Formats: sequence, structure tokens, C-alpha cells
Amino acid sequence: MLAMNLTAAEFGERLRGSRSADGSLPMREIFKLAKEYAPLPPTEIEELLDGATHEERVGAVSVMGHQSQRKQTTPDRLRELYELYLRRTDRIATWDLVDVSAHHVVGRHLCDKPRDVLYGLARSPLPQERRIAIFCTLHFLRHGQADDTFALAEILAHDDHLMLASTTGGMLREAGKTDRARLLDYLDRHAATAPRVLLRAAIEHLEPEQRRHYLALGR
Repeated sequence: MLAMNLTAAEFGERLRGSRSADGSLPMREIFKLAKEYAPLPPTEIEELLDGATHEERVGAVSVMGHQSQRKQTTPDRLRELYELYLRRTDRIATWDLVDVSAHHVVGRHLCDKPRDVLYGLARSPLPQERRIAIFCTLHFLRHGQADDTFALAEILAHDDHLMLASTTGGMLREAGKTDRARLLDYLDRHAATAPRVLLRAAIEHLEPEQRRHYLALGR
């Protein structure tokens, strides 16, 4: 399909047509359709974000993720997607929407750029923006860059919101694959006071004796 022929209205219509007899719509069907609509223009993506259903928003962020990963996507388009993403966090407000897209859209755009914006997001009153800040560092980690993950985890060390603690711990776990010493240093300083769910996620890949040690310190 040519990008000029793709519309949010058609995407929504095809979503509705993909529902099973009981009205359910498997996520795999949304992801499959989003891949087909990867060239969807940003104006149409925003229309999808404004759709009435959660499935439309899943489709919108999935399209953004696919488009950001395409080799033919230009730097200007990557910037457009990034700016749209951060401008519409009012519609990207649940954990699943963030996790399917933040690393591809925000992380990829910032991979070779200053990342100051993430530190503002990490201090946002909106939990979805804090989650975007830490989760998008997955893209950096996949390129061997752990500095921002550890730095943002310092800001979020005691954030026990349901959208944050497990994600921060999970990103620390992944960062520990790149730099185990820094993970242990973080745990030495924060295990006693960090949310339990953060701690359990962060220590998942440590040796059993180390896990017992940090769990004993935990609150």
C-alpha cells in the first residue's frame, strides 16, 4: 500500500471487521494490521490515537513502532513520530501502549541525540510519562548504552506506582547484563528502601545467594 492511500478510518474499519463472533479482537490481529499500515502518515496516526477504542490506540502506537523501525523511514519522519508521541501522552496512557512502542519511537529517535527530555519525563506527575522515560532506554541497552537506564532509575528508585516499579526493576535487570557492577552498586544503595516489586525484578538474574541477600535487605 502507498502511504497516500492509507487512512485511520480504513484501519478502524478493518479492526472492526477482524473481531471474532464473540466480539473479541486478539492483539495479534491488531499487530498484524499495524504492520501492514506501517507507512500511515502522522496525521492519520493521531486520528487513530483519538479513536474511541483501546484497540485503535494499540493500533496507532504499533504503527508508530513499525514505522520507526523501517529502514526507509527518514530522520525527519522519525522526529515527527517522536514529537507526536510525546505530545499525545494523554492518549498513550496505559502500560501496554507504552511497552509496545516507547523504545522504538522515543528510544530510536534519541539514540544519537541528547536525552535531557527523559529526565523531565521521569519527574512528570503523569505515570505514563515516567514509564516512557525508563522503558524507552531498552533501545539504548540493546546498543550497549546503560548510563541513562541507571541514571533514570535513581530518579525512580522509590516510585511505587503500579506503572513504574516493575518496569524500573526490569530495566535495571537488563542494564545489569551490560554492567553487573553498577547494578549491584544500585542495589546496595536502594534495596532497603525500594519498592519490593522493583527489587524482585532487578535481582531476577542474580545468583541465588545474591537474591537472598538483597531480599533480606528489602522493605
